[in-house]
Amino acid sequence: DQYSISFSFTPTTDIPGPSLLFGNDFDHPIRDRLPPGFNAAFRIVKWAIDPGLEGDVYADKPFLYGPAGSSLNILRVGEKKSEKSKEDGKALLEGRNEGEEEEEEEGGEGSGIDQRQESGMPAGAEERKKWFLKEGSKWTWEAGRVYRADFFNPYLDFNDFALKLPGFSLSILPYLGGEDSLRYVLLNKSTSEILFVVVFTLLQKARMGGTEVQAAEKTQLGAAEAGDDDDGVD
Repeated sequence: DQYSISFSFTPTTDIPGPSLLFGNDFDHPIRDRLPPGFNAAFRIVKWAIDPGLEGDVYADKPFLYGPAGSSLNILRVGEKKSEKSKEDGKALLEGRNEGEEEEEEEGGEGSGIDQRQESGMPAGAEERKKWFLKEGSKWTWEAGRVYRADFFNPYLDFNDFALKLPGFSLSILPYLGGEDSLRYVLLNKSTSEILFVVVFTLLQKARMGGTEVQAAEKTQLGAAEAGDDDDGVD
C-alpha cells in the first residue's frame, strides 16, 4: 500500500450508520481541469476500490464521499468512554503515542464486540464493507464509544500524485487547481459537521529552502526504513 490514514474517534452524539462519510473534497471547482477519461477512471474506482463512493466533481465545491462503514479498510469497535471524557459539540480524536507503531486489526473490544454482533455486522473487513452497503441503516455510531480505523490503498502514488488503477494510470497533479494537495475528511452528513481533515501536500524542491528539503528527505528516509521492518508502518 502507498499510504495509510490511521485514527480513532469518539462521537459525542449518536450518528446514523449511513450518515458518517469519508472521502475527498475541494473548496474550489475542478470541472475545467478534469482530464479525458475521468468518468472511466471513476467507474474503475467504484468497481475495484469502493462501490459506495458517490459525489459530484462538477460542483463548485466538488466531493467524492463514501459511507465510512464501507470505505474504511479496518474498523475496530471499542468500549464506551465515561461522560467526563466527552467535549460538547465535537468528536474526540486520538493520536498514537510518539514513536508508537501499532497495526489496527478488524474486530472489537468488550462491548464493542457486542455492538457488532447485535447489529449483524460480519467479523471480516471485506464482509463488513459489503454488509454496510446493504445493511448500514442497522448500524449506529454510538455517542461515547471509541472507534479505531485505518484507511489505505495501493492505487494513489504520492511520489508523483498519480492514480494507478488496474489497466489505467492518471496523473492528478495538473487537476488540483495548483494547490498540490489532496484533502480527506470525515463528516456527519446529517449535520454537515466535519469531524476531522487530513491534507496531503506535495513538497516540491523548487519551492523549498535547503533546510526544508533536508527535513523532508529525512522524514522520507525514516518512513522507508520503518517500512522495511517486519511490523510495517501505520
